[in-house]
Amino acid sequence: MRLLHTSDWHLGQSLHNFDRHYEHQCFLDWLLETIVAEQADALLIAGDVFDNANPSAASQRQLYRFLRQARAAAPGLDIMLVAGNHDSPGRIDAPGPLLEELGTRVVGNVERTADGAIDVARLVHPLTNRDGAVAAWCLAVPFLRPSDVPRVEEGGDAYLAGIAELYRQTLAHAETLRQPGQAIVAMGHCHMVDGQMSADSERRIVIGGTEMLPAGIFGPAIAYAALGHLHLAQQIGRHAHIRYCGSPLPLSFSEVHYQHQVLRIDLDGPALRETVPVHVPRAVHLLRVPTRPAPLEQVLDELEALDFPLAPAYAQPYLEVRVRLDAPEPGLRARIEAALEGKHVRLAKIETTSGQRGGGLEEAAVSLDQLAQLQPAEVFARLYRQKFGGDAPDDQLSALAELLLEDATR
Repeated sequence: MRLLHTSDWHLGQSLHNFDRHYEHQCFLDWLLETIVAEQADALLIAGDVFDNANPSAASQRQLYRFLRQARAAAPGLDIMLVAGNHDSPGRIDAPGPLLEELGTRVVGNVERTADGAIDVARLVHPLTNRDGAVAAWCLAVPFLRPSDVPRVEEGGDAYLAGIAELYRQTLAHAETLRQPGQAIVAMGHCHMVDGQMSADSERRIVIGGTEMLPAGIFGPAIAYAALGHLHLAQQIGRHAHIRYCGSPLPLSFSEVHYQHQVLRIDLDGPALRETVPVHVPRAVHLLRVPTRPAPLEQVLDELEALDFPLAPAYAQPYLEVRVRLDAPEPGLRARIEAALEGKHVRLAKIETTSGQRGGGLEEAAVSLDQLAQLQPAEVFARLYRQKFGGDAPDDQLSALAELLLEDATR
């Protein structure tokens, strides 16, 4: 059996206020072609299909159009989608009865039976191969909140113990259903121990003091664990069968230096045979100029040297400009925008760092009581000294005084 593992689409995401609908559509079109080319039997979408819990109508249309097109392009394809921490569980579940007609099963919530027990059967679904025979059973576990997990009466972290117990219950149920030669595959949207985060684009998951889960929550009978949440594709420690596929798009400038992908998973009966990355082409480039923060004059020279062909606005590269300043530069944005005139790029972010530092955060840090005793001009002077390593210029102190006086006379 062949699976494609993907996650963290974040449909509807904007990058510094630039809409990314075009890039997401390029990815979905590519994914349709890849499903056919790779002759996939099932597609696993491990959460965060939307960027927020209240996605736009355009984002929802984009998802449902893809699911319909996938069914038409690969009539036997099974699609399994679970909610992530960015998704609304109820919104993911709502169209479930209709989506089943398209070969898609969705799990947003962990439901309970009339007696309050976890409805384990709703979390375990068959996956069929191209012959229509059940080849694997999927533990379709969404992002878990404390109310989603069973109560475990033992010492230690109750939330962590509840997650482990839920996976144990779903695995036990799957083992009662599977026949010889059938595999068990788990899904999850979580942060595992040893998982590497990407700066700026991932929302940390901290519930009850627990953030990272151990690999031991996946029992030895599980052939493959398809995870979502971390945007960098990676395996967990030495466990080659427990993997994050990563996001298909770079969701921040911190993600520009690694190749984004989906994972092709080949199962041989009940066992994992091979895991192969399938790289996602980048429809729109993200640029950091310069590669490290540099003085403004050098930055302006590099910006003026940029040369990109004319393209529609939605396909132009995003640009992060990285400037090292030794003193405030009030006209910084205007000078950068002037250097970019006619360059066919989109200025998304200006990142400034300081060439000098004072005594560090310790020197500037004060308690709340101390802060209450400081005048605004003193706070400004301390922060300026911390950032630029010297005293604030007289003209800026005068400008601050004028602002404070204007505020006081309103």
